[in-house]
Amino acid sequence: MEMTMKISEEQVRKSKSAKLILLFAMVSMTMMFAGLTSAFVVSKSRADWLKNFELPSAFYWSTAVIIACSVTFYLAKKAIQKDSRSAVTGLLLGTLALGILFIVLQFQGFGQIVEQGYYFTGEGSSITTTFLYVVTVTHLLHLAGGLISLLIIIYNHFKQKYNSTQTLGIELGAMYWHFLDLLWVYLFLFLYFFK
Repeated sequence: MEMTMKISEEQVRKSKSAKLILLFAMVSMTMMFAGLTSAFVVSKSRADWLKNFELPSAFYWSTAVIIACSVTFYLAKKAIQKDSRSAVTGLLLGTLALGILFIVLQFQGFGQIVEQGYYFTGEGSSITTTFLYVVTVTHLLHLAGGLISLLIIIYNHFKQKYNSTQTLGIELGAMYWHFLDLLWVYLFLFLYFFK
């Protein structure tokens, strides 16, 4: 009984520490994006800023997809709490597929911008599209970290490391994906309203 209590206390301590570290990382990422969006606002007063620039339609679709990612990850977390392993498998793989689709849509969006005659670097570029590119690629890099962690979670799930009493990995993954989701929605709305 005492040994079980020690293990439980150790799990609680480990869980709190891991969540705190992730929270600090998310706060630092938020500060970085706040700096980027502040620079975007300041640069808007430049004479060469594009006033009639429209966000590509693929960015609208990618926003819906990343929201769906959060939903599937949330449902996976709820399913593991009920020891519904087959549901967790489907939901985690669905989250992975949606995450990859988000990246594909982002690159389609870049292609749509180029088709409009705007470039991100070089002679045909503008400060507007360069900022857009920097902000979205920085988010994509953070999303790549999310995909790597999701692959590790899926691997651990298949190794049966998660159950209703051991959900830490899935909880941390869900926290990070919800953060990525909120961050993209913020960036999308920011880019939409402050163009």
